[in-house]
Amino acid sequence: MVCALPSISCCTISSLTIEKRQSLQSSPKSSLGTLETQLLHKFNSVSELKIVHSLLIKSGTPLSELPLSRVASVCALTPSFLYAQRIFQQVGQPEIVTWNCCLRDFAESDTPFNAILLFHQLQRHNVCPDSFTCSFVLKACVKLMDLSHGRIIHALVVKLGLLVNLVLQNVILHLYASCGEMSDAILLFDKMSQRDIVTWNTMITQLVKRGDIASAYKMFSEMPDRNLRSWTAMIAGFVRCRKPKKAIDIFKEMEQVGLKPNEATVVAVLSACADLGALDLGSRLHDYSNKSGFKANVLICNTLIDMYIKCGCLEAAKDVFEGMKKRTVVSWSAMIQGLALHGNADEAFGLFFRMTQAGVNPNGVTFIGLLNACSHMGLVNKGRAFFARMTNDFAITPGIEHYGCMVDLLSRAGLLQEACEFIKEMPIKPNAAVWGALLGGCKVHKNVEMAEVAMRHLHELDPHNDGYYVVLANTYSEAKKWEDAARVRKLMRERGLKKTYGWSSITVDGLVHEFVAGDESHSQSEEIFEKWKQLLVPLRLKGYVPNTSVVLLDMEEDEKEKYLFRHSEKLAVVFGLINLAPRETVRIFKNLRVCEDCHAAFKLLSEIVKREILVRDRSRFHCFKDGSCSCKDYW
Repeated sequence: MVCALPSISCCTISSLTIEKRQSLQSSPKSSLGTLETQLLHKFNSVSELKIVHSLLIKSGTPLSELPLSRVASVCALTPSFLYAQRIFQQVGQPEIVTWNCCLRDFAESDTPFNAILLFHQLQRHNVCPDSFTCSFVLKACVKLMDLSHGRIIHALVVKLGLLVNLVLQNVILHLYASCGEMSDAILLFDKMSQRDIVTWNTMITQLVKRGDIASAYKMFSEMPDRNLRSWTAMIAGFVRCRKPKKAIDIFKEMEQVGLKPNEATVVAVLSACADLGALDLGSRLHDYSNKSGFKANVLICNTLIDMYIKCGCLEAAKDVFEGMKKRTVVSWSAMIQGLALHGNADEAFGLFFRMTQAGVNPNGVTFIGLLNACSHMGLVNKGRAFFARMTNDFAITPGIEHYGCMVDLLSRAGLLQEACEFIKEMPIKPNAAVWGALLGGCKVHKNVEMAEVAMRHLHELDPHNDGYYVVLANTYSEAKKWEDAARVRKLMRERGLKKTYGWSSITVDGLVHEFVAGDESHSQSEEIFEKWKQLLVPLRLKGYVPNTSVVLLDMEEDEKEKYLFRHSEKLAVVFGLINLAPRETVRIFKNLRVCEDCHAAFKLLSEIVKREILVRDRSRFHCFKDGSCSCKDYW
């Protein structure tokens, strides 16, 4: 039995497009194939559905010929919901199957809330949901981060006895975890009688996102089975929490079990290589990416640029950049920032010009790179011009980072009063980094009074940052104000602050060697000290005189010299000279600013040993070659 012919008014017929009416008039009534082709799958509204419905009835065609999923989609959120239900009943197909198709489409669309609205329709009209219904609505809740509706569906799942369905449990787990309800997620996880790899990966991924790397790694260690996603999530987690060495260790474990990285894994490991300066592994991953067809992946290329820049391989970064068929603003900005860090300000400016000529609009990160280029080379007027262009030419509102760059630029150049006035006139409240930039300039230019002004603000903004106290104490020491320096150090002790000790690292044959000042723990310590004594002879002949003024401790001159000679960067460089092949570049990574004495020594040493010495300190690169440095002694 078929449904009664719906009433169709002249008004309804006139609502059809002219094209559809013409096709109706020209189609023979007996030609069902033509009717199907022209009308059956083209209706977009309830009124058009009713016209198609009437034509099926007139031609004696079964209602099963109607595309039921389309019927559901046009009627789902309208008062004609019951009309669709009657059609499904006539066809004899369980209506929840069709509604589920509609729910899935809504959940996966750009308007997932429609899935929740449809679910309420089903509830109002007593349509009994099944596990698929709940799954699709929960997925919509996840996309919307809609915890309130998610809890309703969770309760319904329990009421219907569907909680034994592992897929449903995983979606509910994902909902709680992605909405930040980790206590509920952990409770559900602990109560689950069965788990699969999706369950474990969900928990690990969400714990990593929330910075709970310890709990994530504990779960990772307890997993009965792991797939590539498990390993990649853990690697990315350690990169995110600034533990690149651990990330690389996990990657090497992954390789040992025979898994090959995908594109997401490559990006995570390259980021770790960039942070650690692991050039050998980064280069190997570059080759692997090319062989695996990842060369067109813009994200990988951008990460490669960043990795090569941070490992001091500027030319390799340029090769990747120039070889890219498609570049984003991130690609251009990364390259500009890299040129700035290496002291190539003119190249950075030229690349910015190329960028604008190519029709790529810069963003705030682009201008941070440009302002850094100006700061590292003391180009004050150029920096002022770029800062003005941000707003005037590109409608970019300067952020706190841009103001910090400007204060750094002015402070490094010795314009401390102007820098202080600039801070006072900022339209946004200066943060600790801004005042810290001024404090750093005060140390360079030995301005105690201005340093005290900056420190008063830093006491309020970041009272537990040991670095600021150390800079102030060193500023006092350089001014021979030993009592004031001692007072600052005493204040640090009272507040439980410990000085961050300087360290330097070098990678040889894939193994990272770390040194601290005066380090005697290394297996080659005696050889390093002896080699330094030998190098001192030609260094002194070249005019090297130990700069004991950088030792900000009240001690005898000979003791100061001994202290100088065991700076961490010197130990790392000498270790490199002993263990690296002749002519191979010595690449050093230091967590603090390179000292003036080491800087002077490395310039002369690069000429004596006839090789490049590359030092990355906390703010820039120093490339020592043939007796000079790329920073031109301005850093």
